[in-house]
Amino acid sequence: MTESAGSNSSAGEGGQEQGPGTASGSGDAELISGGHLVAKALKAEGIDTIFTLCGGHIIDIYDGCIDEGIRIVDVRHEQVAAHAADGYARVTGRPGCAVVTAGPGTTDAVTGVATAYRNEIPMLLIGGQGALSQHRMGSLQDLPHVDIMRPITKFASTVTSTERVADMVAMAFRESLAGAPGPSFLEIPRDVLDRRIELSRAVIPTAGRYRASTRSAGDPEDVDRLADVLVRAERPCILFGTQLWTCRGADAAVELCRSLNIPGYVNGAARGTFPPDDPHHFQLTRRYAFDHADVIVIAGTPFDFRMGYGKRLRSDATVVQIDMDYRTVGKNRDVSLGLVGDIRLVLEAVAQAASGRLGNGAAERKGWLEELREQEERLIAARMPKLLSDAEPIHPLRLAHEINQFLSEDSVYIGDGGDVVTYAGGVVQPRGPGRWMDPGPLGTLGVGIGYALASKLSRPDLEVVCLFGDGTLSMTGWDFQTMARWGLPFVGIVGNNSHMNQIRYGQIAKYGVERGDVGNELGDVRYDRFAQMLDGYGEEVRSPDQIRPALERARESGLPSLVNVWIDPDAYAPGTMNQTMYK
Repeated sequence: MTESAGSNSSAGEGGQEQGPGTASGSGDAELISGGHLVAKALKAEGIDTIFTLCGGHIIDIYDGCIDEGIRIVDVRHEQVAAHAADGYARVTGRPGCAVVTAGPGTTDAVTGVATAYRNEIPMLLIGGQGALSQHRMGSLQDLPHVDIMRPITKFASTVTSTERVADMVAMAFRESLAGAPGPSFLEIPRDVLDRRIELSRAVIPTAGRYRASTRSAGDPEDVDRLADVLVRAERPCILFGTQLWTCRGADAAVELCRSLNIPGYVNGAARGTFPPDDPHHFQLTRRYAFDHADVIVIAGTPFDFRMGYGKRLRSDATVVQIDMDYRTVGKNRDVSLGLVGDIRLVLEAVAQAASGRLGNGAAERKGWLEELREQEERLIAARMPKLLSDAEPIHPLRLAHEINQFLSEDSVYIGDGGDVVTYAGGVVQPRGPGRWMDPGPLGTLGVGIGYALASKLSRPDLEVVCLFGDGTLSMTGWDFQTMARWGLPFVGIVGNNSHMNQIRYGQIAKYGVERGDVGNELGDVRYDRFAQMLDGYGEEVRSPDQIRPALERARESGLPSLVNVWIDPDAYAPGTMNQTMYK
C-alpha cells in the first residue's frame, strides 16, 4: 500500500496526499507526481520510447509516459531492456532509455549498461529504489545501486526529492552526452516517484536551454599540422572506429580519403562507411598497411586489445590519434600527434586545411593503393574456396558469404556471437553507414535481440538481419517473443555448432582434445522450432545450397524468424586460433 508523502519528512515539506498523475488539489494549484515529472523530462530530451520490465517501484513512470505519448516497450529480461536502449541510441543518434525496478531489476541491467559504457553509447537507465522513509531498514529489493553503477557509467545518482526529479534527469542526459558519450544511471525512491507536489515547485529545465554544445573541431594548429602530415605522407592509411558513426561522420571520412587519395579501414560501428566497391576502402589488409605505412591515423577507436594496445602499429611510423575523449589519446601507446574533438568536424577541418596542397601526391600514392589492392585480392582469392564450400556440416565462411550476398541497401546487420561472428566480421559488408551493430570491446553475448528490437521499432523501414551464435541466443532468446508480440519482423540466423566454440578451441589447444568440451558443450538445439513455438518463422538448414532460399523465405514470411544453420564445429576463425582477444 502506498504511503502518503505527508508521512515522509525526508521527501520535503508540503507533501500532498498520494494519487496518480497530475490533478488539482483542494485549491487552484496544479499537482504533479514524480513519475510524471520523469516522463516530462524524457519528452523534453526527445525520448519517444522506453524499454522496461515492470516492477512496483516504477509504475508511476509508466503512468506519466502514457500521458506524454511515450511508447512503453515491455521485455522479458532487464538485460534486453538495457541492450535495446543502447541499440536505440546507435540507430537514432539520440539517447536511449531503459526503466527497471529495484534490486535484481537493476542488477539484471548491469551487463547492458556496461556494454554501452565500453561502446560509448548515450543512454539513461532509471532504476527503482525503496522509499526514502525506509532507508537502511531493509526494504524490498534494496541495494546500493548507485555504488554498483558508478564504475560503469559517466554519472550515477539518487534522486532525493520530487522537486528535483526533472532537473536530475536533465543532469543525467547532460553528463551522458558530454565529450565521448556514455550511459548514466538514476535511482528514484518509490516515495519520491509517487509523491505529488505543486507543479510550480518542480525544477524543470527548458528543453534545449540547459546544455552547451560539446562539439569541437579540435585545435586549429593541430588540424593544420595533421593536414601537413597527410599531404607529405608517401604511404598513409586511416582506421575509422565507432566514434565516426557516433558523430555521423561517414561523408567526411569518405571525402577525406578520396580528396587525399588515402586508403581507409573501418572497425566497429564505422563499418558501412564506404560502399563495398569503393576504391579507397580496404577490409583484409589492415595488418599489411600498418606494417608498411609511414603515416597511420586512428580516428575514433582506442588502442585496446583489438589494436594490440597499439603495438601492432610500426614503431617508426608517424601515428596520429583523433578521439572525442582526451583520456583515450596516447593511452597504451605514444602518438606523434593527438587531437580531441568531434570526429566529423575534425575530418572536415583537416580536409579543408589540406585542400589544394596535395600537388602530385595523389598520383604518387596510386602505387600504394595498387599495392594494397593487390594484397587484398590475394587474400580474397585464398579464402574463396571456403566462401563457396559445399562441405557439410557447413563451413562458417560459406554462411557468412551467403549472408553478405543476401543483404540489401536497406539491411541493418547485427552480429551477436563469438567464433561465427568473428568469421563474419571479415566477410559481411553492410551497404551503408549505420548498418552494422556488434557487442564491441566488452564482447557481450546476448545483445542481438535487444538491438534487433530497437532497430525495428525506431526504423521500421529498414530490414534487420541478425547473426547469432547458438550460445548467445540461448542467453536472451526469450525476447524473440517480444518481437513476435510487437509484430516486428526480422531475419535471424543461428550459426549452430552446438558449442561455445571460441572458448572450446582454447581449451583444446591448452589441455588437449579429451578436455576440450568441458563447460562449453551446448547440445543440438533446434532453434527453428523455438521460433515456431513463439509464433515466428523457423527453418532448419543443413546443406549450403539451402541457405539463401531459407533466408529468402524468412524475409518473405513477414515474421520474426530464426534460420537454424548447422555449421562445422571443428572450424575456427583465425582470430580464435591465434587467441588474439587475449593478446
